Amino acid sequence: MNREKKQKHFGLLLMFILVLFGAGLINLGITTLAVYLLVRNGVLTVSSHVVPDAGRLMLFNAVLSIPIGLLVAVAVSKFPLKPIRDLIDGMDSLASGDFKTRVRVGKIMRRYPAFVEVSDSFNKMAEELESTEMLRSDFINNFSHEFKTPIVSIAGLAKVLKRGNLCQEEQDQYLSAIEEESMRLSYMATNVLSLTKVENQTILSDVTEYNLSEQIRSCILLLENKWSRRDLELQLEFGEHMISANEELLKQVWINLLDNAVKFTPDGHTIQVRISETDHSITVDVLNTGSEIPKESQAKIFNKFYQADESHATQGNGVGLAIVKRIAQLHGGTVTVSSENEVTVFTVELPK
Repeated sequence: MNREKKQKHFGLLLMFILVLFGAGLINLGITTLAVYLLVRNGVLTVSSHVVPDAGRLMLFNAVLSIPIGLLVAVAVSKFPLKPIRDLIDGMDSLASGDFKTRVRVGKIMRRYPAFVEVSDSFNKMAEELESTEMLRSDFINNFSHEFKTPIVSIAGLAKVLKRGNLCQEEQDQYLSAIEEESMRLSYMATNVLSLTKVENQTILSDVTEYNLSEQIRSCILLLENKWSRRDLELQLEFGEHMISANEELLKQVWINLLDNAVKFTPDGHTIQVRISETDHSITVDVLNTGSEIPKESQAKIFNKFYQADESHATQGNGVGLAIVKRIAQLHGGTVTVSSENEVTVFTVELPK
């Protein structure tokens, strides 16, 4: 235990001792004063052989109570203060970055629900912080790798082009590859910046009424290069639907959901987009076939930095669906996922 912890423990112990001792001393003083007043007013008669002077009795009791009170306070304070000291130590460890810290409650203290509730809450918080830290660490490693890969590709392609010994067709292929890798870099950077922005946003602004169906069709066209070369079939099952929302933010929702569907749909399978509405809400379903999200991942998939594909066989940085969830929340809506029988459906429900 370092010096700072010892000082904290000593300060806590001293404060508790002073409180106990002070309470005992006040109680003793009141009792002694009451006895003195009773004797003085003749209500209580005390034999002169036992107590020659009531004033001396009060002084004697007060002097005797000091060492006894201190000894009792020190002895009594150690037991109830131990869980508090353990909790303080745990908080210090947690603050210093040790997210494996846990607080244990002994058998005797488990009789008191308050101590159990505090320790359980602390341990739950520590587990969540540990989980978030692991995801953050994985995200940084994966994102660094994914960010570096296209940069290396662009540098390599540029070197080949610089030689100038390529035919026009080969030059076009290399330029197309550079353009694709550049777009990939831009997409990753935009997602990270968007997540930072929407996480700090609490009020929805720039709300306008616009054609939601047209917006989704536009997003599909933006991603045409990705889904067309995979021989994916796009099925659009909706008419014309209007919505009042932040157009720019919702555009990010549809791009992320569609891009996610393209990444996880095997070649030759189907992606389907459906829109339905009631008097008060509008629902968009993005469905893809040929793959499933494990049950244990469905509850975590909207968490920041989480990736259901732990093998990282597919491109992604674990922030796209977190952006979708946050933007839906800002609009007073929800996003859910269901996945079974090789069919995955993301459902976004928004107020009209």
